Amino acid sequence: MTAQIIAVLNQKGGVGKTTTTVNLAHALANMDKRVTVVDLDPQSHLGVALGEVSKLQTGIDDVMLGHCDFTQQLIPIRENLNLIVAGPRLQEIEQLSEGGSHRGDLLRKALARGVGNADFVFIDCPPSSGILVANALFAVEELLIPMTSDFLALQGLSHLMGTIKKFETALSRKYRLSIVMSRYIANRRLSKDVLNTLKKYFPEQILATPIRETAALAECPSFGKTIFEYRPGWRSAKDFNDLASDFLARRVM
Repeated sequence: MTAQIIAVLNQKGGVGKTTTTVNLAHALANMDKRVTVVDLDPQSHLGVALGEVSKLQTGIDDVMLGHCDFTQQLIPIRENLNLIVAGPRLQEIEQLSEGGSHRGDLLRKALARGVGNADFVFIDCPPSSGILVANALFAVEELLIPMTSDFLALQGLSHLMGTIKKFETALSRKYRLSIVMSRYIANRRLSKDVLNTLKKYFPEQILATPIRETAALAECPSFGKTIFEYRPGWRSAKDFNDLASDFLARRVM
């Protein structure tokens, strides 16, 4: 079986990309899916959120630079869940300006050499529009976009969709796109207004379960735990279990 490789991206910061990646991946792993998460952000927040805090350990940086294969950098981090950290040289790749399309194709070539036996590979992208995000867009055919329910996030999504359309045109490809409502406050009118606007423009692409805003989700990374370890009985854990089922079934709002 070929792995589904998904880029988790939004050029706006603070929308819950890493939170979504970590907890959705763990939910799927708990469902006996083999999952790998890749930290493509030089800030290394994904590794920190999973309790892997080494700043010196090489990771996806060495894979992209051709120094090793993807499978050599896998860290078994939970049952059915592997991690590839960012690595100290990822910032160097982000700053590279020479080489044009060659520099944007490093990740695709690395993944083409094999990703092991994973069912799903989630790539946690940085909040930018630089060479690392370009690498992710070159490498995948599926995008997962966490989205908060505020109008600045709507503006950011409009900018992101412009970037995505440019890549679709350049690569002659149509991405499979899913949107996750993140940090959702159900009793706030603005949340409902933003969601209704999104439904108008993305009627078949918003996954059915919104992830409600809770303090527990914000606290998890400081302990290097997912919501299933930090507060397994809380509503946030239920939200992510439901979201994982939505993701597998392609169930939308």
